[in-house]
Amino acid sequence: MITVSNITKQYGGFTAVNNVSFSVDRDHVLGFLGPNGAGKTTVMKILTGYHFPTSGTALIDGVSVMEDPVKVKKHIGYLPESVPVYGDLTVDEYLTFIADVRLIPKTIRKKAKQRAVEVCGLGNVVGKKIETLSKGYKQRVGLAQAILHDPAILILDEPTTGLDPNQIIEIRSLIKELGKSKTVILSTHILQEVEAVCSQVLIINEGKIAAYGTAAEIAASLKGTDTWELRLIPPRDMDEETVRMKTATVFLQTEMEGTESHREKKVNLSKINGSIIVDLTFSAQSAQSVYPIDGEAIFDWVVSSGFKIVGMNKKKISLEDIFVKLTKE
Repeated sequence: MITVSNITKQYGGFTAVNNVSFSVDRDHVLGFLGPNGAGKTTVMKILTGYHFPTSGTALIDGVSVMEDPVKVKKHIGYLPESVPVYGDLTVDEYLTFIADVRLIPKTIRKKAKQRAVEVCGLGNVVGKKIETLSKGYKQRVGLAQAILHDPAILILDEPTTGLDPNQIIEIRSLIKELGKSKTVILSTHILQEVEAVCSQVLIINEGKIAAYGTAAEIAASLKGTDTWELRLIPPRDMDEETVRMKTATVFLQTEMEGTESHREKKVNLSKINGSIIVDLTFSAQSAQSVYPIDGEAIFDWVVSSGFKIVGMNKKKISLEDIFVKLTKE
């Protein structure tokens, strides 16, 4: 549905987007991430036909943004960060105006407005002036105009800004549902939103793509691994020196043959009610591939070493960790 090939956008001597390529198919929600000034908004404006690239091509459902921007706009619903609403109009009047702009036939206009109002939860305010609405409801009105003409592609820039927690959940559910039948690009600074809604992630930094794929694929490409946190109790007759020696060789048995690996671990010993408590945190990184250390291997090691498991927790590398690594480090 969306194919971007080697697009570059320059403003005078400043390069805002530098040789960016990606594609998004139907039934996918793409999370578009990047720090302020990274080039996200420029890419979205190119995709919606508001800006043309300096070089490269962008196709929307097979149509070139540069060759036929008017036709491109018919395929796209766009919600910019600053919601484009007119405060002196009622919600119904505003959606009627948008229907006129979109050239929606009068025979289906009423049904289109009803659908948008229902989907965005605007039934209680449809007769009120937009200037009297809360920021959250204004955001819903903006989303309603974006889906009014039932586009195949939605480009949403910070769609949950200003919403309360309940509204955020509702809008996220709506976006996820829309992603089942449409192509959605979601630009947001809320990483939990991407994890909850998006099937793919694109991270842009300084005008270039820093990573593209699923969160798991990006983590693997960064040699990212899961982290294990254990709390153990050794046998009462085991002294602290022996405990440290045993934990120093943690999971040596799980190392894959022929794979160079580097393990990072932290061991903290404390005493509670006369018992030694071992707090052990470790991760594994492979120079060639990321390999899993599963719970069964951990359990076997703990039992064979004579320890009791008090706590055992597996933490995956988070999207926040990925974002920080790619945009700062």
